[in-house]
Amino acid sequence: MMSISTPLTRRYFLYESALGLGSCALASLVRGSRVRAAPLLSHSVPSTAPVAHFVPRARNVIFLFMAGGPSQLELFDYKPSLRTYEGQTVPQSVLGDQELPFIERDSTLMASPLRFSRHGESGAQLSEVLPGLAEVVDDLAIIRSVHTDAFNHAPAQIFLHTGHLQHGKPSMGSWISYGLGSDSADLPSFIVLTPGGGVSGGATCYGNGFLPSIYQGVPLRSEGDPILFVGDPAGIDRRMQQQTIETLSQLNRYRSRISGDSEITARIKAYEMAFRMQASAPELIDLAQESEATFRLYGATPGESSFASSCLLARRLVERGTRFVEILYRGWDHHSDVAGGIRKMCEKADRPVAALIKDLSQRGLLDDTLVIWGGEFGRTPMVENNPALGRSRGRDHHPNAFAMWLAGGGVKSGQTIGQTDELGYHVVQDPVHVHDLQATILYLLGLEHTELTFFHQGRDFRLTDVGGEVVEKLIA
Repeated sequence: MMSISTPLTRRYFLYESALGLGSCALASLVRGSRVRAAPLLSHSVPSTAPVAHFVPRARNVIFLFMAGGPSQLELFDYKPSLRTYEGQTVPQSVLGDQELPFIERDSTLMASPLRFSRHGESGAQLSEVLPGLAEVVDDLAIIRSVHTDAFNHAPAQIFLHTGHLQHGKPSMGSWISYGLGSDSADLPSFIVLTPGGGVSGGATCYGNGFLPSIYQGVPLRSEGDPILFVGDPAGIDRRMQQQTIETLSQLNRYRSRISGDSEITARIKAYEMAFRMQASAPELIDLAQESEATFRLYGATPGESSFASSCLLARRLVERGTRFVEILYRGWDHHSDVAGGIRKMCEKADRPVAALIKDLSQRGLLDDTLVIWGGEFGRTPMVENNPALGRSRGRDHHPNAFAMWLAGGGVKSGQTIGQTDELGYHVVQDPVHVHDLQATILYLLGLEHTELTFFHQGRDFRLTDVGGEVVEKLIA
C-alpha cells in the first residue's frame, strides 16, 4: 500500500478511485459549509465567525443583472423634451470630448415612442412596458443618475462587478462572501444563474480574483444536474463516497500543514460541499414543489428553464441561506429598434421581477433581502442608424447617465433619486457613481467599504478601489 509520504497527486487518486466528483465540479464548487471570513487582510481560509462593522439592514442579496445596457430612456427616465428636439443634433458643448462607440457626433436626437405614466403613492414615472413593476413601484428606490467609467460592454460589466476595469479583481459577490461568510451548511454562499447564456464580461463578473477560491461564484444549472459531475457514478454508494471524501481530506490536510497553501483548504471544502450538494442541490432545483399559484405569479412553466424560473429559484436560494444570488440575463443591447427590443425583453422580464418582489414580501424575506436591478450602462438620446449594419432607430452605449433600482434590505423605498438634463445626456442632480453604489450595497449589509480589504501585491485592495461614498438617500 502506498504510504502518505509517497508522492501522490489528487488527479491520480481521483482516477484510481473512479470518483464522480471530477475536476470540473471542484473548479466551481469552492464554497464551504459555514465558512466564515474575518474581514481584513488574511491570506488563509478563515474559520472564525466575522463581525459586521455595524448592524446590517440586509442579510442576502439578489442581483438581477440585465447585461447589454438597458435603455433608461425607454424604461425609467421620461424625456418629453426629446419630442421637441427630435431630429436635431446635440450641441458640441453638450457632447464635449466624449467618444461615441458606434454613432457619429452629429447623430440626431430621438424621442422614445413608448408612453410613460405615474404609478403608486410615490408617483414614479414608468414606461408602459413595465406593468408588473408598476404594481410594486412603492417598494423600489429608482436611481436615474448612475454613471460609470467605461463605454464598452466587457469593461463596463467588469467595472460594475469588481470596481476595476481590469480582469483579476474579486467580484462583488466574492467580496461579500469574504466579508460575511455563509448562512447555509449545504449550499455555496455565492451562486450564479445564467438563463440567457454568458455575458461579455465572462466569469470575471463572478470570479474570486485574488481572494481565496472558496469565495468565487458557483454557476448553477437550472435543469439536469445542478453542477456537472456532482452525481454518484455507477457502483459508488453514499457510504463509499463519504469514506473516499474523508480519505482525501486527510491527505489534503497533511499537505496543507506542510505547504501552508490556503488553496488546499479550499479544495477540501470543495469536496465536502460537493458531497452535501448531492442531496441538497436536486431538492433545490425541483420547482415541482412549488404551487400552481406560484408558477402563475412568476409566469414560469414547470420543467422549463427561463428567466422566470431563475427568479423563482433565486427566492428558494435565499430561503435556504445563500448569501449572494446573481442572475445574469443578457439581451438588452439594442443598437437597432430600441423600443421594440425593450418591449420584447420586458415581456420576458417584467412579470418575474415583480413576482420576485411580491413573493419575497409575502414570505417576510424582503426586509432581509436586498434586490438590485440594472445593467452596465445606459443608452444615448441620439439615434443609431447604420444601413451597412442593418441598424435603425437604435441607441448607442452611454456611460454618463443610466438607471438602476434597489428594493428591500434596508432601502428607503418609494422614491426616485437623481435627475438628468432635458436631453437625458448628463446627470444634473444627485450623481451616483458605480463605486457609490457598491459602497451603499456593502453598507446595507453591515460592511464599511473602506475597511473590507485584502492585501495583494504590496497594497490593500477593496471593491470600491480608491473612491465611493454611501448614498445616504437610499438608506431607510
